Amino acid sequence: MREIACRPQPAGIFPFPAGLLILPSLPCQENEALDRVLAADLTNELPTEWSFFAAAVEKDFARALAELGNGEDAISRYNRFVLRPSPETYWDLKPILGGGLGVLLDLVAFSHGYIDEPPGEDSLDGELLALLLMVRASWRLEQEDPQGAIRVLENASAAARPASPLLAAQIFGQLAELRRSTPGQGPARVIQDYRAALQLASGTALDTLRAELWINLGMCYQEAASGQRGALLEAVKAYQEAVHAAYTLERNPEMYALAQNNIALAYLSIPASEASDQLRMGIAVQAFREALKVYGKETHTEMWASVQLNLANALQYLPSSHPQENLIQAVEIYEELLPFRNKAFDPLGYARLLANQANALAHLGIFAPALEKLTEAHKLFHWHNEPEAAASILEMVDRINESIARSSRPE
Repeated sequence: MREIACRPQPAGIFPFPAGLLILPSLPCQENEALDRVLAADLTNELPTEWSFFAAAVEKDFARALAELGNGEDAISRYNRFVLRPSPETYWDLKPILGGGLGVLLDLVAFSHGYIDEPPGEDSLDGELLALLLMVRASWRLEQEDPQGAIRVLENASAAARPASPLLAAQIFGQLAELRRSTPGQGPARVIQDYRAALQLASGTALDTLRAELWINLGMCYQEAASGQRGALLEAVKAYQEAVHAAYTLERNPEMYALAQNNIALAYLSIPASEASDQLRMGIAVQAFREALKVYGKETHTEMWASVQLNLANALQYLPSSHPQENLIQAVEIYEELLPFRNKAFDPLGYARLLANQANALAHLGIFAPALEKLTEAHKLFHWHNEPEAAASILEMVDRINESIARSSRPE
């Protein structure tokens, strides 16, 4: 495309509208500057001719337009349209811009609803073709054609990979997400896509992209694990990589908490068959505590209650030199959670909470309150047609009564 001499372009790497802008060629082509932009590294100052692009990435669109000036060349007019779109400008530029730049003009117009369908692919190649195919894939999804969208994204990844590895990484990430949500797409292919994305994104400045890919890979492993140790350990590794990449308590607290919670749940799902599993339970408890540094009772009530419940359950069985302290803490957490389990709307959840608390009380030797809570739990399970759960409650009652009888026998 002679009208776009500077190639490859950072198309699609940054959020729109910056991801739609075209960099003009420099009087003396600076390959080092272009390589940095293609790796999403804008830490150093860009050449003056590209300063509008840096401003657009920072979402300072007024400055970006000022930096662009009033140039009448095709690329300047196209870039001004990207930053300040209007139907009138589109129709003014339509007869003027041809070739690949004209296709991109139609692409921007489609994204703003000025035309009904994305343009064809004939005049584009490489990363610019991949950008167009990404939009066409989204359009296929709007037409409720996920299989078609997958095929289009596969073509987009092939087009982007040689020219713009970081764009290809983002496309592989989108492919993986789409496969995860589309029936008939197996987890092996999803994992393969995430792995390809991570390989292509290595060494780039988008650490949040790498972290997002790692955490999604971990969730894929965890969803497909079915209790398999290997898959669960891979999930844990992926979550830990996400934390190392970008998800810290200071920078991304919400995602940090999600990663820590998922680490804990994955560890607790691993079948206990090795001595190291006891250590993993301790790590799981610590991970729950890390998540609770973010999830507060007032700010994240639902997640706070969920993590607190899992923490209390783990504390009951945590190998420790001070088990009584852990049991007391578990009882206190259950007590704090009872008001958050609505007995009228979630009677079975309320009953399970009572049963768990009663179990911790019984291990502490506090039998009378334990029996009282078990009695209420049994009623709820019985009334709501959960015979197996009701029977398990009666077994717990029998064990407690046996313990009471043993403790009352004379030495």
